[in-house]
Amino acid sequence: MQDILIESLMTTEVKCTSPVTPLSEVVRTMRTNRHSCMVITENQKPVGIITERDIIKHFADLMQKGREYDPPAVRLMSGAPVTVATKATLLEALVIAKSNEIRHLPVIDDGGDLVGLVTQTDLVAAYFRVVETQTQAVDRAVANRTQGLLEANMKLRELMLEDPLLRMGNRRAMEIDLAHTHAAARRYRRPYSVILCDIDHFKLYNDHYGHAAGDKALQDIAAVIKQSLRKSDRVYRYGGEELLLLLPETMQEGAEDLGQRLLQAVVKRAIPHVRHSQGILTLSGGISCVDAVDAKESWNDVVERADNALYQAKSAGRNRVVSFAATDLGDQPLTEPFPTPAWIQRDPKNVDPTSL
Repeated sequence: MQDILIESLMTTEVKCTSPVTPLSEVVRTMRTNRHSCMVITENQKPVGIITERDIIKHFADLMQKGREYDPPAVRLMSGAPVTVATKATLLEALVIAKSNEIRHLPVIDDGGDLVGLVTQTDLVAAYFRVVETQTQAVDRAVANRTQGLLEANMKLRELMLEDPLLRMGNRRAMEIDLAHTHAAARRYRRPYSVILCDIDHFKLYNDHYGHAAGDKALQDIAAVIKQSLRKSDRVYRYGGEELLLLLPETMQEGAEDLGQRLLQAVVKRAIPHVRHSQGILTLSGGISCVDAVDAKESWNDVVERADNALYQAKSAGRNRVVSFAATDLGDQPLTEPFPTPAWIQRDPKNVDPTSL
């Protein structure tokens, strides 16, 4: 999939219009050309997109206000559209579309001008062609019993973008999504934050309860985290028991509030851990925020700050979050640890796991 570029998949026959175009004209053009969306542009650059879903969402308003109601396209369009570059790969486009839960990706050139459009149908069709090709390679390798079997299996594993245990994006998908989010934040000067989470004393948990129980605990905590996120937020398995949360359009204060809610939710879940001083599993988090991406800074730098903040949280006693912003000259004050409810016994010698 790394060899398949978006420019080979996109359609260049993109119907565009300006933000002031009446909605009736937008709908008429979409219907005439049998298109499921229309890209809104200014000076050849995409500033929004109107899809069938947007029109349906506002249909009740249209019906209620009658035929005279004909708002401009800007009133219904999705602003700051998620775009993809012509030189992006099929793999990158799949991750971007999946993580943002969108079906249409305007394609831009190096100057940011609109040059094409790829849809979910285009991406899925191309993906299955790749999978079919690799499956055939595996079949041939099995028949020949050669080194080709190992090579073909390696290529199939490269197609995986989801962690099979936690049912969330894996490290590979995370890197693609972060790179795209960082580039978009730089282009549109928009903020975003990441939270790097780690389960406290998880090695001791595995040693005491076994790896099967450890996997179940990971799944439980992952589910708790997913339930706490907004629709636009994404979570990835960073490695082992570490999870990375990507929070678009989120400033430092909002990320800190979410971090505290996550700690609270994990404590309330009360997964027994007799070798933890608090008797249950807890979470630590490191937050890194950018409100205006520095041209010299990469997304790796953002994650590294989150990693350093996580280390500070661990060193300060765990069950807390620490946040660093791009403009911080020194360490941010540590947040207070989330208090363990009084009904949870803190002495591991006195904890009966069956009672929690």
